[in-house]
Amino acid sequence: MVGKYKVITLCGSTKFKDDFLREQKRLTLEGNIVISVGFFEHAGDNEVWKEGTKEMLDDMHKKKIDMADEIFVINKNDYIGSSTKSEIEYAKNTNKVVKYMENL
Repeated sequence: MVGKYKVITLCGSTKFKDDFLREQKRLTLEGNIVISVGFFEHAGDNEVWKEGTKEMLDDMHKKKIDMADEIFVINKNDYIGSSTKSEIEYAKNTNKVVKYMENL
């Protein structure tokens, strides 16, 4: 497995923290470089709600998508919020592969 590694950025609602951590571990063990979120604002990381921070993090996440070969969407119970929809659209517009945790 040593060699070229695919880079995958995780996207999805941060209320699914456990799913993010599980998928990050699984994808890493499969030989991928995984880029994830910096905070889990919907799971208790309240620093995110300071003025301007959410906007900065959303912009940073698009840069993380730019660095990736593909995105992996954490869509537990088929939930995809507005921020994640925006990230999926951004990924598609930049010709990234989009994969989902749960089939749509």
